[in-house]
Formats: sequence, structure tokens, C-alpha cells
Amino acid sequence: MSQPEKLSVNQKKYLRGIAHGLNPMIIIGANGVTDSLMAELDSTLSHHEILKIKIASAEREDRKTIIDHVIQETGALLVQSIGKIFVIYRQNEETQLPLPKK
Repeated sequence: MSQPEKLSVNQKKYLRGIAHGLNPMIIIGANGVTDSLMAELDSTLSHHEILKIKIASAEREDRKTIIDHVIQETGALLVQSIGKIFVIYRQNEETQLPLPKK
């Protein structure tokens, strides 16, 4: 089973439901997206498949740039983005979080 290219509305709804109870595991601070932050983010994503990330200090346009960068670098899919918090998902080969079919 491989990572879907995009998420359906139902899949996003399902993942948002899971993400709702999560606390942000990664906080992007004033230093922005550093190599060490990306390495930690990548390994955390591999372990959990779904990640809630908080962007502590950035303007709206900067946040969009940061989110786009994180998604591009990790190959993850954006589940949702609200204010300074965003949720990404990347399915593992041996997924612990199988998505609904449609």
C-alpha cells in the first residue's frame, strides 16, 4: 500500500478526527525550518504518520511558505491548516493508520 497522492474529503475528515485529540509534536520557532528540525519532523512523521505542527512566530504568508516547504520536503499530505497549527499525514508501508477507501 503506498501513500495516496491526495486525500479525499472523507479521508481528510477521518484524519482530522484523529488529529483533533493530538497536541502539536513539533513547534517551529523563531529559527524557522532548520535542517535539524526537518530531520526530527521526518523521523516523528515516520513513527506517527500523522503530525500536528505549530508555527510559533510567522506572518500568514510566511506560514503558507513554511507549510509548503514542509510538505515538499517530507512528501506528506496536508490534512488541515488552521491559524498557526497545521496537520500533515504520510502513510508508512506498514501503516498503523489505514485510510478509509474513499
